[in-house]
Amino acid sequence: MFFNSTTKNQSMEYKIKIGGKEMVFDPSNLAEQASGACFLKYGGTMVLSTVCVSSYEKEQTEFFPLTVEYEERYYASGKIKGPRYIKRETRPSDEAICNARMVDRAIRPLFPKELTREVQVINTVLSWDGENDPDVLALLASSFSTLISEIPWKGPVGAVRVGKIGEKFIINPTYKEKEESEMDVVFAGVKRNGEILINMIEGGFSEVDEKTILKAFDFAKPEIEKLIDFQEKIAKEISKEKIPLKVIGEDRVFEEELKKFLGERLRNAVFQKERSEKFSKLKKEFLEFLNQKFPERIFEGLRFFDKEVEKLLAKEIIENGIRPDGRKIDEMRKISCQVSVLPRTHGSAIFCRGQTKSLSILTLGAPGDVQLLEGMEISGKKRFMHHYNFPPYSVGEISPLRGPGRREIGHGMLVERALLPIIPDFEHFPYTIRIVSEILSSNGSTSMASVCSSSLALMDAGVPIKRPAAGIALGLVINEKGEYRILIDIQGPEDHYGDMDFKVAGTEKGITAIQMDLKIDGISKKILEEALEQGKKARFEILKIMKETLPKPRETLSPFAPKILTIQINPEKIRDVIGPGGRMINEIISECGVSIDIEETGKIFVTAEKEEAAKKAIAWIKNITREVKVGEVFQGKVKRILNFGALIEILPGQEGLLHISQIKKQKGLKLKVGEIIPVRVISIDELGRINLGFFKKHGGKK
Repeated sequence: MFFNSTTKNQSMEYKIKIGGKEMVFDPSNLAEQASGACFLKYGGTMVLSTVCVSSYEKEQTEFFPLTVEYEERYYASGKIKGPRYIKRETRPSDEAICNARMVDRAIRPLFPKELTREVQVINTVLSWDGENDPDVLALLASSFSTLISEIPWKGPVGAVRVGKIGEKFIINPTYKEKEESEMDVVFAGVKRNGEILINMIEGGFSEVDEKTILKAFDFAKPEIEKLIDFQEKIAKEISKEKIPLKVIGEDRVFEEELKKFLGERLRNAVFQKERSEKFSKLKKEFLEFLNQKFPERIFEGLRFFDKEVEKLLAKEIIENGIRPDGRKIDEMRKISCQVSVLPRTHGSAIFCRGQTKSLSILTLGAPGDVQLLEGMEISGKKRFMHHYNFPPYSVGEISPLRGPGRREIGHGMLVERALLPIIPDFEHFPYTIRIVSEILSSNGSTSMASVCSSSLALMDAGVPIKRPAAGIALGLVINEKGEYRILIDIQGPEDHYGDMDFKVAGTEKGITAIQMDLKIDGISKKILEEALEQGKKARFEILKIMKETLPKPRETLSPFAPKILTIQINPEKIRDVIGPGGRMINEIISECGVSIDIEETGKIFVTAEKEEAAKKAIAWIKNITREVKVGEVFQGKVKRILNFGALIEILPGQEGLLHISQIKKQKGLKLKVGEIIPVRVISIDELGRINLGFFKKHGGKK
C-alpha cells in the first residue's frame, strides 16, 4: 500500500494512490521545531502543514484555542502579482479564508476537551500545478501533522473532493473537470469501530437531488478509509509521545454546590420562547458565584455549566421531544417576508425567521463593474457577488466596527455558492450583480436566512433567475446511548450546545450548497440521509412562503437600475471606436453620459441611467463602424486641408480623401476647414482607405 525511503536530510516519503493518482506524504524534519510537520504532494501541487502547541495551559476559555491558517504564495504558481508597489502577499484572499475554515471544521471536534493549550495549524501552498486543488491536501496534511505530533488528538481525518460529470463520479477532479461537473463537494470522515463517519461536508451543486449526494458519499468512502488507515499505519512508526492530559476527577461536593446554585434557574433560562437576557444573566451570576466561592476553579466551573446545559438539552429533546422554545422537533419558527422595502435601491427584501432577520439589498451594474480576481489559483472576473455583514447590534452587543472577519467572509461565500446556480448567464443578462445582506437580528442560521432574502431581492429587482432558492439549518442532539434527534431550524442553545450545524440550501429542483460541521467525532450515513430529507421538506415549506410574497421575478427591471444596450461590430472596427489614445470612446462617454465595455469579439455593451443616452451612444458607434460603400453620398465636413487634397469626415470617426485633382475640377474653389460639402465615395482601396469626389458641381468661391 505504501513504502518509505530515507535520504540524508531524513526526508521520508510515504506514497498512496488516491483517485488514480499518487499522493506523497513527507513528514520531513525540515520544519523540525514545529510539533508536527508534513509536506504533501499530489501531482505538481504541494502543501506544507505545520502544527504547534503552546507549553502552558490556557484556562478560562469558552472555545478550544485552535487557530488554522491557509497561506497562498504567488510563487507556487510561478507568478509575481499584487499592486505595482506591493509585491509581497498581504491579507489572505476570500478563498484562502474559506479553505482555512474548512480545515478548522474538520479537525476541531477531534481535540479532547481536557486539552487547554493553544494550538496553531499553518498550511502553506508551496507549489500549484493548475490541475490539483491544494485545499483538500491542506486538510489531509493538517490531519497527518497533528496525528504525528505530541498533541493528543482523536484523528486521523480522511478527505476527498468529489465531482460528477454525466453519470460518472470523480475523485479529486481537476479544475477543468470541475468546470464540467454538476457538483464540487468535499467529504471528510473519521473511522470509529470499523465504520466511516462523516465529520465535515463543504460543497456546491447544480441543483442535484438528495440521493445523488448520498451516492457521492458512498463513492468517496473507500478512498477516505484508505487515507485514514494509511495515516494510522505511519503514525504507529513515527508519532511522538503524547502530552499527558490534565485529569479532572469527580468532586461531588464541588458539583453539588454548583447544582444547588443553578437549581431550576438553569432550565428556566434555557427553555424560553425567544432569546432573552435570562441565559446570559444566569451565566454572569454563575461566574460571580465561582469568583467568590471557588476562585481557583473557575475553568472547571464553566465546564460544568456547559455540561449541565448539554445534558439538560439532550434529556428534554431526546426523551420528551421538548425544545427550548417549545417547538416540535420538525417545526420551524414563524416566517415572514417583505420585498421593495427600500425606495431607491434596485431590489430589496427582508426575510424573518423568528428572531433571525436578514435584509438583502441588490445593486445592478455595468459589465465593467465586475470584480477583478488576482490570486494564486485564479485570475479573472467575477460578475456575481454576495457580501454578508454581521453588525454587533444584531446580537445586542457593543464592539468596534472593523472590516469583515472570517465568519462574515465565510458566510458571504456560502450564500454566494448557494445562489450562483440560479443566476442567469451573462449572454442573456449582461449585468454585474452585487447583493449585500445586513443581519438586523441574529438567533440562529443567519446565512440561510440570507439565501432567502437574497433570492427575494433578485426577484424584486427583476433579475430573471431560474427559480428561487432557500436555506435551512438543521441541528442534532445525541446522547451516550447513541439515541438522537435531528432538529429543524436551530437557534440559541440548540446551535451553541447542540452537536451539529447542517446548513443546506437549494431550490425546488435540488440542492445548491451544503456546509456541515460537528461538535462530535462524526455522524453516520443514516443521520446524513435523514438530515437531507428533513432539510428538503423544510426548504419546500420556506419556498412556498416566499412565493406567496413574490411568486416570480418582476417583469421589468427596477426603474432605478441602469439600462444596458448591446451592439455587435466587426472586431477589426474596435480600434475605430476607441480612437487614437482613446479619444473617440472618451468623447462618446462624455457626450452621452454612458459607460462602454468592449469585448474582443466585437460585442459592445453601453450602460446608462437613461435609455435615451444609451441609444444615442449606440447610434454614434453604428456610424463609426458603418461599412461605407462605393457610390454612397454624404454631407462631409472638411477636417484638414493638405497639399495633396482635403480630409473629409463623412461619418463620426471615418474620413475620406478628396484628392487635389478632384478639387481642381471645381475651378476657383477654395475649401475651408469646417465647411460642409456634398461628396460621393468613388473608391475604397485594399487598405480600406476611402477616396471621395464631389457629388455634383460645387459652387465654391473664386
